[in-house]
Amino acid sequence: MHARQELMFATVDNPSNAVEWALAEMLNQPEMLQKATEKLDAVVGKDRLVQESDLPRLKYVKACVKESFRLHPLAPFNVPHVSTQDTVVGGYLIPKGSHVILSRPGLGRNPRIWEDPLKYKPERHMKDMEDARMDLNDPELTMFSFSTGRRGCPGVLLGSTLTVMLLARLLQCFSWKIPPGHSQIDLAECEDAGFLSKPLVAVAEPRFPQPN
Repeated sequence: MHARQELMFATVDNPSNAVEWALAEMLNQPEMLQKATEKLDAVVGKDRLVQESDLPRLKYVKACVKESFRLHPLAPFNVPHVSTQDTVVGGYLIPKGSHVILSRPGLGRNPRIWEDPLKYKPERHMKDMEDARMDLNDPELTMFSFSTGRRGCPGVLLGSTLTVMLLARLLQCFSWKIPPGHSQIDLAECEDAGFLSKPLVAVAEPRFPQPN
């Protein structure tokens, strides 16, 4: 008998990177930061911390995370795939044995699909933010956060939950401001990855009274 082994590897959008980008973008649009906080308070209140059970109802916060995934993917390409037979996709012939690699920024910033593709606009995702849905995959495949199909990310629900929870806790517990002496956050990207070229620096003030 011959044992068959498969090696599956992947690269993912780091939750902390996605939240860092979301906060950076929202700090440059303070009305958006205020809206997200107000929506969060309306669902959770101010007497307890946000819990995982609250997340499906935090539609705007989920949309903020999904927009961060769209506009600022950590990895520029999806995991490579190999076609098992000749096929036609979008009018293009993909011969059997072809290695298929998709540009994630190319999809997420495609002006033929997205209006104002370089602008951070969470509202564009609100129609997909159902109460019962927690994963942040794109049903129309106009962006790749977690890939799809048999080689899709098995941790899509975990990754979505961790990222939304992280942003929700940061918004609930702190008021965020641009540091004194700066008019806006520098949104320049690293050349070889989807990180901010300079780590985000912001002023965080507790929103609730501190325990004695």
